[in-house]
Amino acid sequence: MNSTKTKNRYYLMRHGESVANVKGLIVSSPENALSGFGLTNHGSQQVTQAALNTRLDRETIIVSSDYRRALETAEIVKSVIDAISPISIDNRLRERDFGAYELQDHGHYQEIWQHDVNHPGESKSSVESVIDTLTRGLDVIASLDQEYQDKSILLVGHGDVLQMLMAHHHNINPRFHRSLSCMGNADIRSLTKLTLIPR
Repeated sequence: MNSTKTKNRYYLMRHGESVANVKGLIVSSPENALSGFGLTNHGSQQVTQAALNTRLDRETIIVSSDYRRALETAEIVKSVIDAISPISIDNRLRERDFGAYELQDHGHYQEIWQHDVNHPGESKSSVESVIDTLTRGLDVIASLDQEYQDKSILLVGHGDVLQMLMAHHHNINPRFHRSLSCMGNADIRSLTKLTLIPR
């Protein structure tokens, strides 16, 4: 099967510094992340500065995870660039489900990422697999490609989901998603015309 180029220009943005980042906690479940662990004051400042520096304009379509830290990020960007369209919310952009590691120290990420390299299709301790995480990210893009054409679309989300989308874009096996330079808080990366490889 042939790969295809997307119909739109996609940009990825990781949320600004959150309360969870400062506390060093893994927060991935809806019960904790929908209403809690939003941006810190510094995180809001990071997002504002990133939005001021971006070339994205008011025609940009913003699609965000519904988790508080991401949605607050999207709202700041919308305000700064004076985006015309309302923010679209898509729960497929949520943080990767870290299962049994919920509310544990973020030092556990290293063992999770090592497991990703060795077993990308398998879940350990109820952690969402690499394949499942990437698939839902790509599904968001496929859905947007059915709705829009030749638009600039900003996807506001979380570290692992965005890292895997970047790996896919660079034709790197997604199990090696941490081999790419990691997205910091409020980072914006361009995917230009993303290549979608049929599964």
